[in-house]
Amino acid sequence: MGHSVGVIASDYIAVGKVDNNSIHGTIQKIRESETDSDYDFLAEMPADDIITRIGEQIVVVADGEQIPVVGIGFPGIIRDGIVLDSPNLQQVKGRDLASDIATYLAGQGIDTQVFIFNDADVLAAGVAATYGYLDRVVRGWYLGVGIGFGRYPQSDGVWEGGHFVVTLDPKEQFCQCGGRGHLEGIMGVRAMRLRFMDMEPEEVFEQARYGDKKCSDFVKLWHRALAAATATSVHVDGPGKFFIFGPNARFVQVGLLDLYLQEMVKMSPLQGSHFEVIKAEDALAIIGAAINAEQATRQVEFKRELTRKVYD
Repeated sequence: MGHSVGVIASDYIAVGKVDNNSIHGTIQKIRESETDSDYDFLAEMPADDIITRIGEQIVVVADGEQIPVVGIGFPGIIRDGIVLDSPNLQQVKGRDLASDIATYLAGQGIDTQVFIFNDADVLAAGVAATYGYLDRVVRGWYLGVGIGFGRYPQSDGVWEGGHFVVTLDPKEQFCQCGGRGHLEGIMGVRAMRLRFMDMEPEEVFEQARYGDKKCSDFVKLWHRALAAATATSVHVDGPGKFFIFGPNARFVQVGLLDLYLQEMVKMSPLQGSHFEVIKAEDALAIIGAAINAEQATRQVEFKRELTRKVYD
């Protein structure tokens, strides 16, 4: 067995080999630059180019080695390798991304299985592996271009937590998917740009620190929205630790978030949740994508074996 390969393609593309829940070798990246914003990098790239760029980097990372399985984290609702919807990368909606990338790799002499997962889910899996939580449920919020809700272990369900309804205000219609009152319609980069037409998100939070009322009020709304979405998860899946990662996790004030969550969750069996902001390093997502792919491979093999025994 060779090394598994993990890929994260969200704000930009990063690819690496994974062995024993850790990175093996160098991570390959495709992004605009190390300093410029990557918010629009993949959003402006045609679907075929995204597939080619991912495939090219997998080939580079493989370095002539046969790869048994590739796991890819990608934003949106993913089912059986098909992107059912991806509001922030609409050009790939409906594409059988797993098959397309596997076909590209086969043309490069790499015969492998390719699995696609939601990008926030692979981050949750990476946290579980890195922090030694593979035996428990891990939940996390990814704060970037869009808002992702990651969960490990994987289970049936859509888990599009970024589209939890957190307000009934009909004016809150900034979500990329077109829905009203969504978490992403408040916290997402596109939504913040539409709300503050002449300011980038980092400028909004900077002006809030200087006392600008409009910006300060929005920062409170931003935190209250995340607390409301977390409270929804608590009321469905129980209390626990929620990790926060992604480029906009730097704006989170954990104390304010805790305060708002306490206001929203009052039943004693559901109290006790807390937040931890961590750096969403590429390695976390790459490891998580590979782990999910390895587990998916074992599930496929188990089902095949079970089917064989039934028909035998």
